Amino acid sequence: MVVFGIKGGKEAGQKFIESLKLFSHLANVGDAKSLAIHPSTTTHSQLSNEDQIAGGITPDLVRLSIGIENIQDILGDLFQALAQT
Repeated sequence: MVVFGIKGGKEAGQKFIESLKLFSHLANVGDAKSLAIHPSTTTHSQLSNEDQIAGGITPDLVRLSIGIENIQDILGDLFQALAQT
C-alpha cells in the first residue's frame, strides 16, 4: 500500500487516477493486480470535508495497492499519469 498527495488538490488527484492505464480504479487492497483510488471522491465522499480532514483524508490523497505486474510497467504508468496532472 502506498499513500501520497498530489500537488493540485482534489482535481489533480482525480485527474491522476483517471490517467492511469495499468492500475484498476477499485477500493480493494491486497489484490494481485495494481489498484488505485482517490478516497475523497469515492470511498469517503459521503463525509463532509471537515470529517474527511479529521479522518486524514485530504483532497489530494491517492491510495495505491501495488500488484504483481512488471515493475517497469507499474512505474511507467505512474510516471505518465503524474505527467498529466
